[in-house]
Amino acid sequence: MPSHLFADRPAQPPEPGSVDALISQTRRLRGEVDAVRRDTVVDDDDAQGRWQRALCDLAVHHLDDLREHLGQLKEGLPPAPEIVEQPQVATESVPEAQTRVGSAEWNLLTDEVSWSDELFQIFGRSPESGALPLDELGSTLFSEDQPLLTAWVTACLVDGKPIDGEFRIVRADGRVRTLHMRGEPVLDSDGCTASMWAVLRDVSELRRSQRAVRESRDSLQRQREIAQTERRLAVELQEAVLPPWRGSLRFPYGSAGTLDVAAHYLPSATSALIGGDWYDALELPDGSSMLTVGDLTGHGVTATSGMAMMLGALRGMAMAGIEPGPLMGWLNQLLETSVQPALGSAVCCRYDPARQVLSWAQAGHPAPLLFRRGSGRSLLPPEGVLLGATSGASYGQMEEHLEVGDLLVLHTDGLTPRSIEFSRADGTERLLALAPRFSAARSAQECVRIVIEEFGESEREDDACMLVARVGG
Repeated sequence: MPSHLFADRPAQPPEPGSVDALISQTRRLRGEVDAVRRDTVVDDDDAQGRWQRALCDLAVHHLDDLREHLGQLKEGLPPAPEIVEQPQVATESVPEAQTRVGSAEWNLLTDEVSWSDELFQIFGRSPESGALPLDELGSTLFSEDQPLLTAWVTACLVDGKPIDGEFRIVRADGRVRTLHMRGEPVLDSDGCTASMWAVLRDVSELRRSQRAVRESRDSLQRQREIAQTERRLAVELQEAVLPPWRGSLRFPYGSAGTLDVAAHYLPSATSALIGGDWYDALELPDGSSMLTVGDLTGHGVTATSGMAMMLGALRGMAMAGIEPGPLMGWLNQLLETSVQPALGSAVCCRYDPARQVLSWAQAGHPAPLLFRRGSGRSLLPPEGVLLGATSGASYGQMEEHLEVGDLLVLHTDGLTPRSIEFSRADGTERLLALAPRFSAARSAQECVRIVIEEFGESEREDDACMLVARVGG
């Protein structure tokens, strides 16, 4: 326990020069923090921005308090009213931000009460109404805080324990303030309690700032937890929906040869959320094969659940024998009537090994790339708008004859990043330039690795899928 104050102990005046330097430093630092606070742009949905702004507000309040304390330290304790008559200061003439700390002394021998002008302003009382004695101070407190003050004062006066706690008051104007009180008994020369001296600090704004920091921090933490949960759900849903095979797949067609298929998913380099990209290869009941890649707008669970719906419908219609063109029309109608409106792009191919013919359709999607004997080209796309863009859209269908050794590359738009310097056509040219390397590759899986080497390290703004199919003899 700190030692008690003694009534006959002389006060030591502060050194004004060092305090002035501290006040200047505090004022300069306060201005810098306030500049940072003004530059902090806060949106309603930006939890991190609100947290940063609340921290700046809290720092400003701390610096305001520090500057006020240093100012009072420089001036020293106010002289007692009976010794030096203090000029009366009107309450409204002093800004509340400059009256957060006041002092008081209750003389137990003479029943005299001395309040500083600042304390009158904190309590919202005029000096003419007089200072409150200790037994009436509790009348201004919240009812649930009154027992606390009574216990503190009793322990201070009887047991010599210092007071260090907070309570809430209701001012005469109805405003509620939170005060922090530090007090100690003042002993006379015989060691008996002569009076109690206390400093009361209005910490209402400080506590509000701390509460804002706490609430904004909690909100930011909740948003991060929600984002982590959403990402986990999206990843689990994506893994459950995308084809169970990983790496490569081989469709044997007997005398008609084989189709060697490999695919890969590339996550976004800039987003923590999973997108709605898909790929699939499926052997159909009539002996043909379905190849598809596609992409839905958006990220997270909404995008992956929409992707699951689209890929499930696409598989079902392909198994039912619906051709790629009409199939795209049904997917467009399905996306129009879904609960979560979105746009999508897709390409769907049906390969007939008996005729070696590829039938395909697209909906606002990059066309498949065909590589043959060391060179490549983009297939001429049939008519087809984005899925979900317009009601009743019709989708054309094209056919392409394939030869043994031909290589097809299907990919979503995110594979080849676009920027001011590079367009989609530039990305397509980079893919077509891989033709010599594709010719030397021995499998579809090796071709996938070649594409990953070329595009895998790119700073993609979106995730991407690619599928490679190679016609074997």
